[in-house]
Amino acid sequence: MKCTLCPRNCGTVRTEASGGGVCGMPSRPVVAKAMLHQWEEPCLTGDYGAGAVFFSGCALGCVFCQNEPISHQGWGRGVSVEELRGIFRDLVRQGAACLDLVTASHFTPAVVEALDGERWTVPVVWNTGSYEKPETLKLLDGRVQVYLPDLKYALPDPAARYSRAADYFGWAAPAIREMFRQTGPYRMEGRQLVSGVLIRHLMLPGEMENTRRVIDWVSETFRPGDVLFSLMRQYTPQPGASGNLRRRVTGAEYRAAAAYLRNCGITDGYFQDPDSAESVYTPDF
Repeated sequence: MKCTLCPRNCGTVRTEASGGGVCGMPSRPVVAKAMLHQWEEPCLTGDYGAGAVFFSGCALGCVFCQNEPISHQGWGRGVSVEELRGIFRDLVRQGAACLDLVTASHFTPAVVEALDGERWTVPVVWNTGSYEKPETLKLLDGRVQVYLPDLKYALPDPAARYSRAADYFGWAAPAIREMFRQTGPYRMEGRQLVSGVLIRHLMLPGEMENTRRVIDWVSETFRPGDVLFSLMRQYTPQPGASGNLRRRVTGAEYRAAAAYLRNCGITDGYFQDPDSAESVYTPDF
């Protein structure tokens, strides 16, 4: 296929065996790891963990990516649609609270086909960096119950500097609106999020204005009770980091962002403990 699934619009011809473009992936899904993952938000993990499937490749170029081996180095194994469906089934059998599909956007057609082959008894979660095309997300309508977008940037400068995507917010904002159009206000059953949008924001050291602008957009776009918000402090310096990225988010920065979040009227969601910025929370690929 000539690929235009993501905002890069690179038009690369991707076949089942070979690929290229920004994501570097073939059209056939490439999976790096499938596991019961304990480190998502509590409403997604249940008693045994989220059924996480980590897909290889990514359209973003985040210099701070904690999953570098799979996002940019191509680690993983190609699987057929039926094999992917089997991975989903196995995770459900193990007691997964949800199917947590991590960075699957560039494999959307194949994932849709795999999901369509079964009636799933747990919510399907689309775990994304939010650099998405709304028209691609429309393929997931009725198949995904929970959207888990990481709204990384509201400002073009850090988006260009850290993820090579100055146009990031111009795509992420309408993408998240499309996610909400599909799910409506979030809905819980006991401690489990069964439908809705949970917006994450990974704070970056020294980028408080970007964090404030992200919070502003969420508070201005959604009403109380529409979405959940997770303020993340788990940024961990990666090899070769420079400038502010050589350090972690300080306690003062995080407290200031949490206060700003509350002052903007966003009260439904999650905060992270200081020890979340540890390598133990990064899966070993």
